[in-house]
Amino acid sequence: MRSRLLFGWMSVFVISVFVVPAFGVGERSRKLAGVKVNAESYISIPLSGDYDFQKVGVADLDGDGAYEYVIKQPNFNTDPYQRPGYWKKSTMTYKLEAYRLDGTMMWRYDMGWSIEAGIWYSPWIVYDVDGDGKAEVYCKAGEGDPRDEKGLVQTGPEYLVKIDGRTGKIVGKTAWLSREGFSDYNRYCRNFLTVAYLDGKKPSLIMQRGTYNLIKTEALDKDFNRIWYWEAPQEKKKYRGQGSHGLISADVDGDGRDELVIGAAVLDDNGKGLWTLEMGHPDVCYVADIDPSNPGLEVFYGFETRQQTDGICVVDAKSGRKLWAHKEPTRHIHAQGMVGDVVAGYAGMEVYAGERDYEKRWLYSAEGKLIEFRAKGTLSPRPVWWDGDPQKEVVVSGAIRDWGGEAIQPIKGRVIAVVDCLGDYREEVVTSLKGELRIYSTRIPASDSRPPLMQDRQYRLGVVAQTMGYYYPAQLGK
Repeated sequence: MRSRLLFGWMSVFVISVFVVPAFGVGERSRKLAGVKVNAESYISIPLSGDYDFQKVGVADLDGDGAYEYVIKQPNFNTDPYQRPGYWKKSTMTYKLEAYRLDGTMMWRYDMGWSIEAGIWYSPWIVYDVDGDGKAEVYCKAGEGDPRDEKGLVQTGPEYLVKIDGRTGKIVGKTAWLSREGFSDYNRYCRNFLTVAYLDGKKPSLIMQRGTYNLIKTEALDKDFNRIWYWEAPQEKKKYRGQGSHGLISADVDGDGRDELVIGAAVLDDNGKGLWTLEMGHPDVCYVADIDPSNPGLEVFYGFETRQQTDGICVVDAKSGRKLWAHKEPTRHIHAQGMVGDVVAGYAGMEVYAGERDYEKRWLYSAEGKLIEFRAKGTLSPRPVWWDGDPQKEVVVSGAIRDWGGEAIQPIKGRVIAVVDCLGDYREEVVTSLKGELRIYSTRIPASDSRPPLMQDRQYRLGVVAQTMGYYYPAQLGK
């Protein structure tokens, strides 16, 4: 009998599952009544149509102690960049759909033609911000069909809306950050949304617009009242253009309150700039306790902008001080890289990054020792706690495997998320197939006991942020 315990941030819920063999120390009994686990070690949630999906949010929508799964479908993406081959006219609208683990569809919300079908137009998150014990959905919204003759949305009102997690109905609305001041369509169509505990006690909503030049960031409370507003003006180099392809909420200075790592710069919990590298836009950006010899957290970077040196580096998260850096020139370190303890024999976590259009891949130790150079290979292996040893495995080439090893568990479908959504500290792998959401879960017994990962605030908020921007696996803050 497999034992897992489902935890949410700041709350504990116990349910049961009749799944697989007995687990070792630290495992607890639970049932998922009516849920069938396939012999290949996955749970299948049928979707309401023959489509796949692009993103998945995990949260308790109805307060019953079990996580539900909100997807954004279909898996179509267009980039605001106007060079041929990037932007494409949307041929459908995005839909958000909520499912219970037993396959029950709770609701569908149509984002409409005012939201183009691309990641940067359609940020959304799932979290209990208002504190009623049931998660809400928040997303960018507009009105009607404001597309011009080409299919671009350049006019019309823009909102942040609150959607009831049980019903899918809009229950709140406020203005989104304005397009004013941005130089062009490609710049103002970059939108982000996440959650942070700015006071260390209650969640706040964070909106951002802009990545490559002007950046606007606003913090709101649960009632949509402004907490603070910050802007990186186009004319001031220090903070402009330092945005990444995501937002990371993390207590980088150890004061119990979350900061915002917007990319190569950090905003303090009070909405003031804390530090900036002034190196431009990073494609790779992770915050974790990478190097145990350095107190606190570190940030691992890989820069899209050309660098003569330091295009891959690890910095102290509190100060921005570089701990070590890659000393060869780089042209375009591409998303999303990797951070994780995947190789035994080295202290801390290993970091991995590679060039987009050139055959160069590097795996470094936490302290900057080159462990491995590859000419080819994936740019974004997904680390996952799967078995019972201290190292993470990786999802790559259609399977879970040890770093450089043979397949441990075959995986079918496109990997959407790696997240501890069924219980103990091991993680599940969520994949998308036509008409199906799959949750692969380990059958390997654990020999130790660790807190469920969703109890860690930074990890939980990292899961929240995965439904907007690029996908970056969540990292522990402790």
